[in-house]
Amino acid sequence: MGNKKPDSQDPRSTTVCRNRRARHEYEILEEIECGIVLVGSEVKSIRNGKISIEEAYARIQNGELWLIDCDIADYPQANVMNHVSKRTRKLLLRKREIEKVAEAATHKGLTLVPLSVYFSRGLVKLCLAVAKGRKLHDKREVLRRKEDTREMRDAALRRR
Repeated sequence: MGNKKPDSQDPRSTTVCRNRRARHEYEILEEIECGIVLVGSEVKSIRNGKISIEEAYARIQNGELWLIDCDIADYPQANVMNHVSKRTRKLLLRKREIEKVAEAATHKGLTLVPLSVYFSRGLVKLCLAVAKGRKLHDKREVLRRKEDTREMRDAALRRR
């Protein structure tokens, strides 16, 4: 499926936005990197870090993948040529990758959640995940497991 994270050696590769709640709210099953169809003022606004993917999700409609509820703030210097901040944006994937994601997303309880937006070789990319929603007790169990491993690691470091 390609790179899932930006190449750290390339100066044009930087992470702009992360959906931190996604890893807490959902169990991530698979990650996919895809491009986004944007207009010029949207790219400028993303370069300034004025993007939010906290409430965003992806849907498959007519064999195409769409990003819904992603908020890209207005770019002040664009004046009249500015973009609509919460419009639906097309995501770019190969046809067989869309079919694979579509098949996974049709299962009950699975959804498509954006994890991060970043620049890769100067292009805006989105890391999209096929995810399953967690119940409250699952979230507590994950937090408890993290706390237990942290305590074991600290105890091992103190013993040295």
